[in-house]
Amino acid sequence: MANIKDIAKIAGVSVTTVSRVLNHHPYVSKEKKEAVLQAMEEYNYQRNINAVHLSKGKTFLLGVVIPFTNHPYFGLLVEGIAKEAVKYNYKLVLFQTNYEVVREIEALEMLQHKQIDALIICSRSCGWDLIDKYMEYGPIIFCEDSRGRNVSSTFIDHYKCFYNALEFLYDKGHQKIGYCVGRKSGTNSKQREKAYRDFLDKAHLSFEPDYIFYECLKFEDGVKVVQQMTRMDNPPTALLVTSDIVAAGMITYCKEKGILIPDDLAIMGFDNQPVAKIMHITTLEIPLVEIGEKLFLQAINSRSNSHEEINVKLIERQTV
Repeated sequence: MANIKDIAKIAGVSVTTVSRVLNHHPYVSKEKKEAVLQAMEEYNYQRNINAVHLSKGKTFLLGVVIPFTNHPYFGLLVEGIAKEAVKYNYKLVLFQTNYEVVREIEALEMLQHKQIDALIICSRSCGWDLIDKYMEYGPIIFCEDSRGRNVSSTFIDHYKCFYNALEFLYDKGHQKIGYCVGRKSGTNSKQREKAYRDFLDKAHLSFEPDYIFYECLKFEDGVKVVQQMTRMDNPPTALLVTSDIVAAGMITYCKEKGILIPDDLAIMGFDNQPVAKIMHITTLEIPLVEIGEKLFLQAINSRSNSHEEINVKLIERQTV
């Protein structure tokens, strides 16, 4: 396969002239430009895009770490990132980690090796000690509250919105309130747990560990939670569910079994996804597409220690 030196020799010009033609430089004579283009066509010359990126110091590739590709929450985040990427002529490299640290490290190593220009981590598995080792290699942006660290993030204050949601259910007359989360670890989950315990202390309510349900990510998980509650001697009367999809599973199962919503069980979701509108689920609206857009802009602007809090809005419907 011909390289740039071969094309220069065939066209009877310098390597610099070939480079100027490839980069659309205006100061090349018409005759030399035509000779170069003819030689390129005759020998099927293919430009080495990696070399071009190396010379420019950019790949125009942006890494995005998500735990799952089939979860609506992360799908909407990626939608927002992708919308901005198109505007700025970037392409996305998706890393599905399944919350496995080794897969997240693969993404960090691509940043280290300059295979991507920046990395957005939508949900983190690695500890900060490990993350810090890669910060020198390029921008790493987080979709979590990372204030106090020399990184950039766009985030929801999950402590504040969780506490407010619990107060909303309490004001509806509920004192036996439980909640469901996707995983036990993680910054967001820890903030929610602290909000829950602080709320119980302020309301002088007892802590019931059985009222907390983990690993709630899918429609089927919502069904399992209600099944588990039917076997409890003293079940909660209200649930704060951090996924509208999980809440939809709960409501569907309750209707099948004659459990009245909200008389027997009040349910409050998160995100205000389309399923929440269809099933009239009270929820907290999180503008995930907007968050994705802001994450992208933080990544390409390369500003460290930039933190942007996004507000949520209560959408009250028929389930509380």
